[in-house]
Amino acid sequence: MEGENSNYHYRECLRNHAASLGSYATDGCGEFTLDDASSPPNHLHCAACGCHRNFHRKLTYIVAPRASASDDALNIDYDRHAVVEYSPAADTGKKRFRTKFTPDQKDKMLAFAEKLGWKLQRKDLDDEIERFCRSVGVTRQVFKVWMHNHKNAFSSTSAASTGNASSLTQ
Repeated sequence: MEGENSNYHYRECLRNHAASLGSYATDGCGEFTLDDASSPPNHLHCAACGCHRNFHRKLTYIVAPRASASDDALNIDYDRHAVVEYSPAADTGKKRFRTKFTPDQKDKMLAFAEKLGWKLQRKDLDDEIERFCRSVGVTRQVFKVWMHNHKNAFSSTSAASTGNASSLTQ
């Protein structure tokens, strides 16, 4: 294939031979086999099925650094096209920070959001919104996200009570 120290291995053929019929059928080729018998050697076509190498599922082997040198192992990426590096021992992804609100902050934000009609689109109220956010102790973005997350829960209860719920019971 690509040499002794290759990080790739091509597995079964995934070519759909019945695509023109609107169906799905593979030829059963289990692994890409190098075509050395042809003259000149064709390194991109499989000797077993004749398909191009791109039709075969590509396994990518990546050695990831681990916490201890004795634990070195191979990680396999089963994606046919992307190469992704894994680091299972040292997950460096930071946990997302969740904003905690006091009950007083929640009450004030609820009242202000209802006053605004659950929309921050009004440019004429920018100064008032900024003053409110400073007084409550949150940023405008945090208030915007809180409104987005809670507008259905709070605005739907008031809309349902004034809606056509009475017509369903009559």
